[in-house]
Amino acid sequence: MRTFALFAIVVLMSSVAQPQTLPAPQAITDPKQITSKPNAQVEKNLSIEKLYMTRQVGGPDWSPDGKTIAFVSNLSGRNNLWLVPSEGGWPMQLTVSDQRQTSPAWSPDGKWIAYMSDYDGDEQWDIFFVSPKTGQVVNATKTREIAEVSPAWSPDGRYLAYMVKPKTSSVFEIDMYDTLMREVKHLTTGTAKDRMNVAPIWSKDGRFIIYTQEQAKGTDSNVFLVDVASAQSTLLTPHDGERLHSANDVSPDGKQVLITSNAANGYQNVGLLDIPTKKIRWLTQDKWEVSGGSFSPDGRHLTYTANVDGNTDIYLYELATGKARALPLPKGLNEPAGGASAFSRDGARLLYSHNGPTAPGDLWTYTLVDGNSRQVTHALVGGVRSQDMVEPYLVHYPSNDGKWTISAFVYVPYNLPRNGQHPAIVYVHGGPTAQTLNIFARFVQYMANQGYIVIAPNYRGSTGYGKEFQQANLFDMGGGDLQDVLAAADWIKQTGYVDAKKLILMGGSYGGYMTMMGVTKAPDLWAAGVPIVPFVNWFTEIQNEDPVLQQSDLATMGDPEKNKALYEDRSPINFVDQIKAPLYLLAGGNDPRCPKTEAQQVVDAIKKRGGVVEYKVYENEGHGFARVENQIDAYKRVADFLKAHVPPADCNCSLNE
Repeated sequence: MRTFALFAIVVLMSSVAQPQTLPAPQAITDPKQITSKPNAQVEKNLSIEKLYMTRQVGGPDWSPDGKTIAFVSNLSGRNNLWLVPSEGGWPMQLTVSDQRQTSPAWSPDGKWIAYMSDYDGDEQWDIFFVSPKTGQVVNATKTREIAEVSPAWSPDGRYLAYMVKPKTSSVFEIDMYDTLMREVKHLTTGTAKDRMNVAPIWSKDGRFIIYTQEQAKGTDSNVFLVDVASAQSTLLTPHDGERLHSANDVSPDGKQVLITSNAANGYQNVGLLDIPTKKIRWLTQDKWEVSGGSFSPDGRHLTYTANVDGNTDIYLYELATGKARALPLPKGLNEPAGGASAFSRDGARLLYSHNGPTAPGDLWTYTLVDGNSRQVTHALVGGVRSQDMVEPYLVHYPSNDGKWTISAFVYVPYNLPRNGQHPAIVYVHGGPTAQTLNIFARFVQYMANQGYIVIAPNYRGSTGYGKEFQQANLFDMGGGDLQDVLAAADWIKQTGYVDAKKLILMGGSYGGYMTMMGVTKAPDLWAAGVPIVPFVNWFTEIQNEDPVLQQSDLATMGDPEKNKALYEDRSPINFVDQIKAPLYLLAGGNDPRCPKTEAQQVVDAIKKRGGVVEYKVYENEGHGFARVENQIDAYKRVADFLKAHVPPADCNCSLNE
């Protein structure tokens, strides 16, 4: 996805951090070490339909009494709200809507759940209330041209704070809704157009809110305190230079803020920001991506996560002793979950999500006293077996310019002979400030099941590897990062499994842009390309995209007039005549980030010169596809297209079948 540069930043360095405790980065991987594992029991009949009918589960929140968990799932084919007993059991659908919903937040008295919903993927979010007892739904904001995001209840349940942005604005401000008087108060106003205020967090006494102010370039951010009564904001993280600081939680006594920042050593770490002195005590100083979670209700513990090369673990940190322990969880993406806090109100349990390569994400509870985990939701469906999924290899290869070691996940199908005859997909993540993680990838698993090797690189500009790496593609979008993607293709060919004439380039959002850059700048390398919700022309993209992304693109590419040559060189629409690979493009009709007109430019240009291109627009979708029937339709089309143009080695498919 193209991100709204919602990043984190830093502060005054006061305390000395602990030495690195996480593993050191791995060395370069020999391609010949990658092997296809034998599996006599593997089923070769995975279907797109069944893979996409596995449930998506997320956005949970504890009920105040700890007996129930609200969460978002597409069990019905739409992302609606569901309720499930926290001990596990049969889930109950709470909201029934054709529109996608997210971010449920339970009111402190348990009478209402606030959530967000938009219209056919347009990201013009309204905030709704639903009664967990009666299912009654109320649209609290009713502002079609204004988006309201991230609802957060005051401790007494009277007020709701949230982010707000008019459709034509590039700025998120923070508002507060009085549910008793039904009045709105602006807590922040007049924020500069290249900045936005995000993630409001209430103090436990309800007197102030902590929020993060992010800058469009994504290289600087600050933590602020706003007094609710006076609407006066105070900067808590004064600093020199560019640093990222983001707020995660406020301590129960209201004296400290748990923050995530790269101020200590250029890598994202966790610290405690003392509100009166504005000084930071660092709890970690690792050279990976460490992110703050939440305080326990009694203030004795807090949580944080450590993302080490795409695998994330949860840590429980004891404030009195300074000791941290990792929860004993399987590899993959493990994250504390649960709205304002992952802890149940009595502090006895921790809610978390686990998403691994062989099964989709589910919610679990962890009991602190005995260390036992209990599965709450069940996302797999009958006929989709974990043992048929491929666990990826974590590999590392050098960048072409020698500046970086690039990390990637490689999925090798079972039972492949090393005969140089197999197709491979280079799968590029979006963002670009994002990361391919070791999670359940439905389409990747399907293609691996069909005999396609997949390599998913974390090119320069990705998160997870420190400040210098993340900023390495600033004012060079489609430059060095593209070279890292091309190097992934070179590396995968050296495994001995891959036919060099059967390479596929594919990705969504910024990954769709990178796909278009790859098929235009290195046209002889690719046998097919699949750009999903791409942008292809920096000039028209900046003209038509959401104003928040407009500010981000201007900050990361520079002025379009002064840098006109760069804009032109990095706009793949200018090099469509170079394309040799057949393309399949997908777009969303209401996409505010990469409008469908971007993909349409490519389709028109290729058709004009007689090239091979197919195109599908889902008019009731936005940036990516939320409706299950559209997901199934889109990825069946892509799979059929790839099998026809780049068949697997053991496939009798042909273009004429």
